[in-house]
Amino acid sequence: MFYRRKYYILEKDFAEAFNKHFNDNLLPTQLKYGSKLVGRWMVPVDHDRVEIFAIWEYESHEGYLKIEKQVRADKAHVERVTKWYDEHGGRDYVVNNLIHIVKNEEIIDTVD
Repeated sequence: MFYRRKYYILEKDFAEAFNKHFNDNLLPTQLKYGSKLVGRWMVPVDHDRVEIFAIWEYESHEGYLKIEKQVRADKAHVERVTKWYDEHGGRDYVVNNLIHIVKNEEIIDTVD
C-alpha cells in the first residue's frame, strides 16, 4: 500500500469555502478514479489560520500516479476547479492570500 498526506495551512475564514470545494469538487473526482480517503481533519494553527489535512490510501505509488494523471485529464473536473478559483478571486489570489502552505507527502508505515 501507498499512503499520502495532503495538507494545507489557510486562512480560518476561508475554511468553510475550502471544505465545501473539497466535498463538492475534489473528493468525487478522486473517488471516481479509485482514490481511497482514509479521513480528513482540521486543526487550529493560530488565531487566524487552520490546518486541513487528508490521508489517502492507494494500492501502490504507481497506482497513485495513474489516478492523479486521470484526475488532471478530466476536463469537467478541471473546469469545476477553475470556476471555483475564479469565484474566489482567481487562482493567484487564492494561492497568494488565502492558502499559505500546501504539502503533498508520502507517509511511511512504521508498524511491523
